[in-house]
Amino acid sequence: MSPTDLPPPFDRVLTGIEDTLLEKGFSFLQADTSRPLLEQEGLTDWQGFAESWNHLGLDRYMADGGRYRRRRYATFAVSADTITRKKHQPHYQSRDYNLLNGGVERWFPAVTDSIATHPAMTAAIRTISRIADALTPPTEKPPVWHVEVHQFRIEARTGNEGRPTPEGLHRDGVDWVLVLMVARHNVEQGVTTIHDMRREPLGSFTLTNPLDAAIVDDHRVYHGVTAVQPVDPSQPAYRDVLVVTLRHE
Repeated sequence: MSPTDLPPPFDRVLTGIEDTLLEKGFSFLQADTSRPLLEQEGLTDWQGFAESWNHLGLDRYMADGGRYRRRRYATFAVSADTITRKKHQPHYQSRDYNLLNGGVERWFPAVTDSIATHPAMTAAIRTISRIADALTPPTEKPPVWHVEVHQFRIEARTGNEGRPTPEGLHRDGVDWVLVLMVARHNVEQGVTTIHDMRREPLGSFTLTNPLDAAIVDDHRVYHGVTAVQPVDPSQPAYRDVLVVTLRHE
């Protein structure tokens, strides 16, 4: 896949994103940029997709003892032509990449079938895989990407902040990462920071609106997100995102 098979102006927008990734190792997209790209890949029924974040399971693997994260998880095999869901499997990261929760197989509730095949999910996977195909050198590009998707809800309460990246500044041990904002309700902070391989800061931004997005070259930069806190402690407070990662099989 390449920008040339997209109609203008989508090809120019995608080329601009790819140029930024080549230069900086990351790209922050506001919703008015990401939405048309996702719609070009078939995005519809965003509200139905976002509503599914109300039905996630509690993450019980938090080594910090926290009970502020809910999630669902699924894996796919993605080629230029097909997206095939894999048999449900555990999520695993080595402690080289996740000192807090790495080194163990973590079994999370599966993404439901209706969400795994939802046009919004397919559009997100297609968009990041299109970019990954364009930017990965031919000698390193696999015919099939191993894709992992995570539905995350980070909840915040008074005296119990929600930490989107409890492992701190990190890399994920993959090739490419897409973070897509789904919803922010009654929370403040949650600032994304990007650092180079020497851990020197490169930039920061906040995913604020639905469909704001961040794309990261995991080989070149570290990323982290500051904790979220409730604005009104008497009301539910949460930050919902979809994370899609790609790596070689």
